[in-house]
Amino acid sequence: QVQLVESGGGLVQAGGSLRLSCAASGRTFSWYGMGWFRQAPGEEREFVSFIRWSGSFMSYADSVKGRFSISRDNAKNTVYLQMSSLKPEDTAVYYCAAQVLAGRKYNYWGQGTQVTVSS
Repeated sequence: QVQLVESGGGLVQAGGSLRLSCAASGRTFSWYGMGWFRQAPGEEREFVSFIRWSGSFMSYADSVKGRFSISRDNAKNTVYLQMSSLKPEDTAVYYCAAQVLAGRKYNYWGQGTQVTVSS
């Protein structure tokens, strides 16, 4: 059974840092990659970052480039999102998701972790 479990969210002041983790169970070695998304109250879910399980490709939303960094630990089946220079507009529920096949929909989603950035 596939499970994605996020952790690491919390309350932080503007300019601070947090590291989110997404622990995956299941046939992760066959997956194409992992993504991070976020959803703020009253807004649609938006893409934040993506990484191939091989680590050969990463991408970021323009709004987080230079501040967020995605990485993975294959041995732990875990993907991380290091967030620095946080802004109040980064406040949202952050979700990780697994993409089994390249270019297709995200197949599995975590339950989300709340990130709140105070000004």
